[in-house]
Amino acid sequence: MTRRRRPLNYFNLTVLTVLVLVSIYLAPFASTVETPWNPTPTPTRPPESFVTEAEQLLAQGKLSQAVQAYQQAIAAAPNNPANAALYINMARAQVWAGQYKEAQANAENALLLNPNSSIAHAVRGWALANQREFLTAESAIKRALELDPNNALAHAYYAELLVDQYFENQGGPNIVERMSEESRVALRLGAGSLEAHYARGYVLEATGNYQEAIQEYQAAIAINPNIAKIYLALGRSYRLAGVYDLAVDALSKADTLNPADPTPDLIISRIYYTTGEFTKAEQYAQQALRDSPGDPNLHANLGLMYYKNFKYPEAVQELGYYVNGGVTEDGYELPASPLDPNSLRNIEYHFTYGLALTRLIPPRCDLALPVAQRIMDKIPGNEVAVFNANAIYQRCAEAAGTPSTTATATPSTVPPTP
Repeated sequence: MTRRRRPLNYFNLTVLTVLVLVSIYLAPFASTVETPWNPTPTPTRPPESFVTEAEQLLAQGKLSQAVQAYQQAIAAAPNNPANAALYINMARAQVWAGQYKEAQANAENALLLNPNSSIAHAVRGWALANQREFLTAESAIKRALELDPNNALAHAYYAELLVDQYFENQGGPNIVERMSEESRVALRLGAGSLEAHYARGYVLEATGNYQEAIQEYQAAIAINPNIAKIYLALGRSYRLAGVYDLAVDALSKADTLNPADPTPDLIISRIYYTTGEFTKAEQYAQQALRDSPGDPNLHANLGLMYYKNFKYPEAVQELGYYVNGGVTEDGYELPASPLDPNSLRNIEYHFTYGLALTRLIPPRCDLALPVAQRIMDKIPGNEVAVFNANAIYQRCAEAAGTPSTTATATPSTVPPTP
């Protein structure tokens, strides 16, 4: 306590005070000082660049990438009034890609921004029609035409809807005239429109004018050469016209553009079945089933090809999944498909299943004979089915060592409508 304190060094105190004051003065500017450790600023991409990219991708047939670019454009400027048009364009791309529910949702998003948009109502109807919601779809398309009677896309979508109803035996007695007229109006109002040429081709295909349908589908492909759905339609028309080599080419292109869709492989397998090239038919049937292993029709189609290639146990298994239902080796649970008098393909699968059962060693006539009996009871007017039912009876009689007899159908049953 008796130690003397050092005298204050006023020079050091003054320097310290000055340094503190300078630090306080420079503090607001410290954040603007660039250092090697500061992150590099990322420029914000303008929404217009995403729109341009989406349009380029759409022209290339890259539908899923185009949809992503439209989504990015909307996310870059969520409050932009022009987003209604982007939702519509995205929905159109999604319909071509087979994403019908997503397309419906985006058309409805466009309507939230512009409730009186004729094209938004039309695209919503198009998406609904592809989901087989015909009444709601027709209401949406009619609303589009109320808002704009000269909307070429709405007329094209209406023509497609009427064709789908025609295939489902709906739409009234004059539906052929109506769908033809709608497709002609669409083509007159929008001759350079992809949808107008496709719709006109679809109507011509449905009415059996395959050569003209081919021309319209080719015109659509000239507008956009990378849409799988159009090549699929072109392949169907070539097949129905009997031009099998060009049908296979078009369907192969569709498969390349959309490998996940089993339909091109399924149709190609049927083409080779028709031409008697059963090994190729089996290969394409297998590929179709790999694309969609839970589809009973694809199991039955493969079973048919196995039968034609004398692979009877495999044929029984695959056709049995279709006729009786069951759980596949991959774990897919399939429903039974009863005999349908109005479906020629269904009938073919049933009698082929019965025939395959009689080819097993030993024959499974306990399962085959009920198939033949159902055919006789339900579709006695179908000569092909009855012929094959009699073949089942004959083979089982031979297997049992008893004289074969020809069964007769019950005359009271109404013949099927093809």
